[in-house]
Amino acid sequence: MNHANSKPLVTLNNLSVGYDEPLVSKINMEIRPGEIISIVGSSGIGKTTLLRTIAGLVKPLEGSINLNIQPRGGLGYIPQKLGLIRHASVAHNVGLGARAGTSFKEDPATWWKRRNQRVNNAINLMGLHDKADEPTRRLSGGQQKRVATARTLAQQPQLVLADEFLSELDEDNIDVVVRAVLDYLEESNAAMILIEHIIERAVEISHRTFSVREGRLTELSDLRSEQE
Repeated sequence: MNHANSKPLVTLNNLSVGYDEPLVSKINMEIRPGEIISIVGSSGIGKTTLLRTIAGLVKPLEGSINLNIQPRGGLGYIPQKLGLIRHASVAHNVGLGARAGTSFKEDPATWWKRRNQRVNNAINLMGLHDKADEPTRRLSGGQQKRVATARTLAQQPQLVLADEFLSELDEDNIDVVVRAVLDYLEESNAAMILIEHIIERAVEISHRTFSVREGRLTELSDLRSEQE
C-alpha cells in the first residue's frame, strides 16, 4: 500500500513529552493507515512516556496530538503493565476489548454475537483456545502477554500502541503473535506504533524505525546517513 496517499491517523506537532522535565522534545510525525512505526532506545529515556501520551494517559508538555480515529474503540493499547484482571478468565479479559470495540446501538442479540465472535477469533489467533476459561493469574508471563494482545485485537482498533509486547515470548510464540498482528493490520488497514528493544526485530517488522537519542526522536535511516 502507498501510505503517502492516505490521510494521517496520527499527527504529532512539535510534541514534547515528560513529567516535570521533557524526556523527548520537538516530535513532528505523521502516521498513516497501514503503517508500522517502531521506537527503540535504552530504558528510561521516554519511549513509554511517548506512547502513554499518544494514548491520552499523560498530558503533553508542549505541542499537540491529532488522532483521526473513531472515538470508541479506535485506539488499542498493549502496555508493559498489562492491566489484566488476574482472577478473571482469559475469555473475560479478551471480552473487555471486544466490548470496547462494539456499538451499543445494535440490538442485544446482535451485539452479543459480534462480541463473542471477536473474542473467539482473537483467542484462537493467539493460540489460547485451550486456556479460554483459565484465570489469567495461572498463566505464564508470555501467555499473559498473548492475552493482552488478544484483548486489543478483539477491540479491532484503527491504531495499536504496543509497549514491548513481544517480551517474555519464546521465538516460536513471537512468530505466532507477530504474524497474527501483522495480518490484522493488513486486513484492517490499521496502524501500529511499537516499542521494541531488539533493533533487528524492530526494523524487520516496521516500515520506519526511530531511535530516542539525547531527547530527540530520530529515524534510523537519518542516523545512518550522519555516520556515513
